[in-house]
Amino acid sequence: MTSVAPVILLAAEKESAEVTDWAARVGWVVGLGLFVALVYWLMREGWKWRGTLQSDLPELPAAPDEPGPAKLGMSGRYHGSTTAGQWLDRIVAHGLGTRSRVELTLTDAGLDVVRPGAADFFVPLAALREARLDKGIAGKVLTEGGLLVVTWAHGDKLIDSGFRSDHAAEHNEWVETLNDMINKTETEGAR
Repeated sequence: MTSVAPVILLAAEKESAEVTDWAARVGWVVGLGLFVALVYWLMREGWKWRGTLQSDLPELPAAPDEPGPAKLGMSGRYHGSTTAGQWLDRIVAHGLGTRSRVELTLTDAGLDVVRPGAADFFVPLAALREARLDKGIAGKVLTEGGLLVVTWAHGDKLIDSGFRSDHAAEHNEWVETLNDMINKTETEGAR
């Protein structure tokens, strides 16, 4: 029994050591806060610089007053736009890099992209090039086929825009319908 008493006394005596160097601790906290602020500022400046480099991109078209009846509609998320074929080269000019909720409407006139809290835009049918299912676009990677990617021409640049429906089963119908409309437009233009 005598061996148990010293162990209990040692356990009762253990306490945390008091911090005696408050100046060093405060210095480290302030230094870490300044480092985080610097990294955030550098990321923000990089975003603005990318927008400046892409300033040659023309203004985004607005939807026509009478686009016609809706062929398809979808609500979901807009994940951004990139240079076509370069899934990591994000386009930030004119708000195309801003992720947001989205309401897509496909009509005979084209694709209407309505984004609450971000700039809306319209892709005329003649500018649409392709629709496909993919797994990623700058900053967003999903399972295979989890992202609807629409390729379209704007000015002299081809752009991939990534969308994810609230109901992923809708993606296949969108790809088929968009590609059918694009093919019909191309064959009619070739005549």
